[in-house]
Amino acid sequence: MNAVRHPPSAVARAPGLRLAREALPEGRITVSDLIGQALDAAEASKRELHAFAAIDRDGALSAAAESERRYAQGLQRPLEGLAIGVKDLIDTRGIETSYGSAAYLGHLPTVDADVVSALIAQGAIPIGKTTTHEFAWGVTTASGTFGDALNPLDRTRIPGGSSGGAAAAIACGAVAAGLGTDTGGSVRIPAALCGVVGFKPGFGALPTRGIFPLAPTLDHPGFLGATVDDVAMLAGAFHIEVPENTAPASVRFGVVRDIAPVPLDVEVAVAFDAAVGTLAKSFASTTLDDPGLFVGVFEAFAHIVLTEGGVEHFRRNDADRIAAYYGRETIERLERARTMTLGDYARAQQTRRDFTARLHDAMSAVDYLVLPTCPCTAPHVGQSSIDIGHWSGTVREALMSYTAPFNVAGFPAISIPLGVRDGRLPAGLQIVAKPGFDGALLQVARQIECLLRDGA
Repeated sequence: MNAVRHPPSAVARAPGLRLAREALPEGRITVSDLIGQALDAAEASKRELHAFAAIDRDGALSAAAESERRYAQGLQRPLEGLAIGVKDLIDTRGIETSYGSAAYLGHLPTVDADVVSALIAQGAIPIGKTTTHEFAWGVTTASGTFGDALNPLDRTRIPGGSSGGAAAAIACGAVAAGLGTDTGGSVRIPAALCGVVGFKPGFGALPTRGIFPLAPTLDHPGFLGATVDDVAMLAGAFHIEVPENTAPASVRFGVVRDIAPVPLDVEVAVAFDAAVGTLAKSFASTTLDDPGLFVGVFEAFAHIVLTEGGVEHFRRNDADRIAAYYGRETIERLERARTMTLGDYARAQQTRRDFTARLHDAMSAVDYLVLPTCPCTAPHVGQSSIDIGHWSGTVREALMSYTAPFNVAGFPAISIPLGVRDGRLPAGLQIVAKPGFDGALLQVARQIECLLRDGA
């Protein structure tokens, strides 16, 4: 279906981070102007798309004034004066952080999460909190508290989740980049559905202190941006260095066209096959056809999330508080969590170990995997089930089946936009690297981004 484009109110679109960083010291724009434009655009996206839960106008403008002093003194830092959004799951000192839930409305953290502190130390300016599914436990960024987040490219569609507010804010031009989290695809899924970039570094590459846990052994902080370069600039604050040169021609790609039982819909299949054809002109590619590779992984993922999510919430809040303030969907998931046993969890973790070993083995002959980020384009707001070919299932399973395995294994992964033609809704190409190759993944993703753009 063709996308129905509804841009937010007439406000200036955020420039890319690098373009802004080059313009600021030359005086072509001031930090106050840049941040003011971002704040106005964020207000519009909060009103029209429910992309923001809170906006810190006073704090952002104060930080802008400090950045201008640094530029005047020649003391600017690498991200000086650049506006970012921060997912509402991540603590920000003095900015309301509700974790997407009515249970935490009015909560003002006293310290920043470590990932926020690192970016502020480099000069970045958080302008507000982008919306999330309640406690990041969902893929639609639906919210009875803040309103359902909407896809800027078609407001009848979801932006994905749980970092949907960040993806929507970037796609509509409010900010060029921001912080998200990814437990089963929560950075990559909304990136794919909104036509932006979502990067999940390998497990443990970024600190999680100050982030509300969903499932601690699966949680990955991550970045969203308009381009690979935008997320690479943020990743640099965490010593994820991207090689300056292009990826060597000897790089080998393993192609995974689909993950059973969820097939690709026609639009995604056409876009993915075209991208693989473009990629094959520059790099060696081979199809990985191992029907047993992903067996049992999604079920193990679901068991781990239920168990660890249940432990976190039952540890933090009593039954009365949960019943009074949590949303119905989260309460239902916690009821299912009560039925989980230690044996269930042990079996899921064994499946995890077995899959991780299989994935290492499958990637022994290739450097990267390429596969679709999601098997379909953005579902409609309020849609709970979906049919793709002969498969029928939940929107949650459809959107997460291609992303969750790489949380289970902890491998770094990125989603970049596939070519979009005829005004159709976007889809994502997912690239997966081996552990420890986060910077190299950004290098090759940037190169593929250029190849796909030039081939469009």
